[in-house]
Order: sequence, then structure tokens, then C-alpha cells
Amino acid sequence: MSDVTTLLARARVPLGFVCAGAVLWLAQPSPKSLAIGGALAAAGEVLRFWAAGHLEKGREVTQSGPYRLTRHPLYAGSAIIAVGAAIASGHASAASLIVVYVGITLVSAILHEEENMRAAFGDQYDAYLESRGARMDRAFSLPRALKNKEHRTVFGLLLVAAILAVKAGWK
Repeated sequence: MSDVTTLLARARVPLGFVCAGAVLWLAQPSPKSLAIGGALAAAGEVLRFWAAGHLEKGREVTQSGPYRLTRHPLYAGSAIIAVGAAIASGHASAASLIVVYVGITLVSAILHEEENMRAAFGDQYDAYLESRGARMDRAFSLPRALKNKEHRTVFGLLLVAAILAVKAGWK
């Protein structure tokens, strides 16, 4: 993996704050864009929360809940949230910035994570990728989701929604 990919994967959160600030500044939301984008972003967060309630990060190759459906449900949820935020922003420049940020950082994060998972779990991870891994029937756990700090994403999403709602009221 390239050094740039690793750097982008590790810097995605601080870059996300910078990107979010620019998006909020550029945004010109309307009640309609907020409703549509907000519903989509909420659906993305539901997927992320569900995944976080199954994930035993760094301890196993998680294969329960949404991990039965997709390799990277947290990143899939983030991508759905991003599409929702792009729509909610109501402005093409803000939406373009979101698409570029998410496209670059999520691809880098996925490549970085897959390399780390292979290093940590070897054949077990490859078997999961090829759908040969042993399936788990572990139930969703709210304490596990909180331990994985998914509540931070919920609060961040609510803060962004509130700021966009205030901006929509200024029109």
C-alpha cells in the first residue's frame, strides 16, 4: 500500500472536520433538501449503529449483523450519510466537496483496513472475503455500539443537521 493511502486513511477524521467546516460554510439548504438529505443520512447512521453494535474491533473478523451483508458496513453507512449531507447542503460546490472527500478517504481507509485485517487474521479474513468464513449469530449490543464510540457519530450528525436547519431558516 502506498504511503499516501496510509496517510489519507489515518488523516480522514481531521480532514473530515475541515471538510465539514467548508461544507457548512458553502451550504444553502432548503427545508426540502434538509428533509430528503436528512432522511438518507439517518438511514446511513442506522446502518453504522447496527454495525457498531456487532463489531469487536481488533479482536476478530466480525461476521454477524450487517457484516453478513457487506464487508464494510461502517464505511457503507458513512457513504450513505455523505450522500445525505450532499443533498441536505443544497449547494453543488458543497456536494462536490463531500463527494471528493468521501471518495478519496473511504477508499484509502478500506485499503488500509483490509491490509491490517490480513496482517492480523490472515486466512480467516480471506475466507470471510470469499464468504467461506464461519457465520456468527451474535445479537446487536447497545453497550458494544457505545464502546465503539458510535454515539459520537450520532451527535456529530445531529450537530450538522442543526446547523443546516439554522442556515435554512436564514433564507
